[in-house]
Amino acid sequence: MTTNQTPPTSPATPAAAARTVPLVGGGTPGQRAPRGSARAKLIAAAHATVRKQGYSATTVDQICAAAGVTKGAFFHHFASKEELAIAAAEGWTERARPMFELAPHVRLEDPLDRLLGHIDFRLSMLDGPTEDYTCFVGTMVQEAYSTNDRIREACEASINAYCQALAPDIQAAMDMYGVPEDVTAIGLAQHVQSVLQGAFVLAKTTNDPAIARGTVTHLKRYVRMLFGSGGAP
Repeated sequence: MTTNQTPPTSPATPAAAARTVPLVGGGTPGQRAPRGSARAKLIAAAHATVRKQGYSATTVDQICAAAGVTKGAFFHHFASKEELAIAAAEGWTERARPMFELAPHVRLEDPLDRLLGHIDFRLSMLDGPTEDYTCFVGTMVQEAYSTNDRIREACEASINAYCQALAPDIQAAMDMYGVPEDVTAIGLAQHVQSVLQGAFVLAKTTNDPAIARGTVTHLKRYVRMLFGSGGAP
């Protein structure tokens, strides 16, 4: 999944804020979505809306409007906004799965090339509006980590799943090229994740992905130096 964009102005009312979020479920605000899973549409709408304006500022009404489903449909699937947030964190993990299963770099023979290819893949995603490439669980946990343990734990599980998925290629690269003794596969995977999350925060400060791309480029340089500049040139 432009630069130097003008930061969006804050909507005056929740209804206006809902109109600024693209309809990810089809239809128009207040109308029932045409066909398909209302639950899936609500999760997709939560991803889009929270990434754009944060968890606390997002209301059930706004999510329903973005999904193109009724409020009755929302409460048919979720007892509360919190329950949707937890389901959306789980859905975010599934959304990331193609990065580890379908992207072209996963077919490379050298595990270090696969790791560097993954970083390049993430780098290629850093373009357009900030909410299009930033992390849903990273955004949400920054707000909820001290106030809602269930949401924090759901976000932790999603971030940990990313690290666990990246670790096998890192371990294979370590076995092939060697690294300092204190480096672990899961530790380096967590470092990759932390650099990405930090890059997203920096991009939010400028509303420009250029600073994020620079940070992830430094990450790639670090990984190559760590492995003795191994892998494909």
